[in-house]
Amino acid sequence: MLAVLQQTLGITAPVFSMLFLGVLLKRLRWINDGFIETASSLVFRGTMPTLLFLSIVKADLGAALKPALIGYFVLATLISFAIAWGWAIWRCPMADRGIYTQGAFRGNNGIVGLALAASMYGDYGLSVGAVLGGVVIVCYNVLSAVVLTVYAPGVKSDWRALCKGIVTNPPIIGVLLAIPFAYWQIPLPQWAMVSGEYFAQMTLPLALICIGGTLSLTSLRESSGVAVGSSLMKMVWLPLFSTLGAWALGFRGADLAILFLYFASPTAAASFVMARAMNGNYQLAAAIIVITTLAAVVTTNVGLLLLQWAEWI
Repeated sequence: MLAVLQQTLGITAPVFSMLFLGVLLKRLRWINDGFIETASSLVFRGTMPTLLFLSIVKADLGAALKPALIGYFVLATLISFAIAWGWAIWRCPMADRGIYTQGAFRGNNGIVGLALAASMYGDYGLSVGAVLGGVVIVCYNVLSAVVLTVYAPGVKSDWRALCKGIVTNPPIIGVLLAIPFAYWQIPLPQWAMVSGEYFAQMTLPLALICIGGTLSLTSLRESSGVAVGSSLMKMVWLPLFSTLGAWALGFRGADLAILFLYFASPTAAASFVMARAMNGNYQLAAAIIVITTLAAVVTTNVGLLLLQWAEWI
């Protein structure tokens, strides 16, 4: 239990450090709303698609490819998305439904989930987690683009708008461009890979600083009810039912643990970037990220402890 707690804190503490740095920089007036808007646009249109492209290109799609595990994750993600959206329609103001839904189902698997899987299961966790991560990227970005486009201010939510929102979504473009390179193992020049990695490494720091710069006590209070509801959905109910479903279908050991870690990851920082890029309630998105990241330190450890106690992993 202590070891898992230390692993979780080791992953989440740097995330909070960057969030608080954003708060501090905004207070010191080293950054302003203009910087946040420009930096968020750079992340959404440039650094994030580059990061996704490189992560897929470097993944070994032939190793640790588990169709059953991937298939279940996709199914559980689609069901979670439908539940979150249905609940949002019933409980949330129309303007917040897209942000609520994205916050409730989109996990930070590329940072928290993958890191914990690698920490717990070494090379096996890293390889399985990396391949699963490629599927995660496609699912999350497509579904997020759909739900955010439906509720985007000033956008007519017909099928043409939905298709345009998906086809022109920069993270999705980055993923689609990477698939042929990864599948056929097309080599890229070393200088291009190194330069791309330099550019991509700005993604998480910039996104988190922008989130911190956006946070305020007023915005947290105004969005507290919706943010807490989305966070509970993300950190308690959906991981609980998704993990129980995996157990019922026969997943055990490392595979069940990896699925749990991916389901139980806090809301991804990318949700803030997409919300801001599509003129959504990005203050609500930022609040959900902060709450779920805080909650992850508790819920991840409790979940792993219960799975170990039940001798399922």
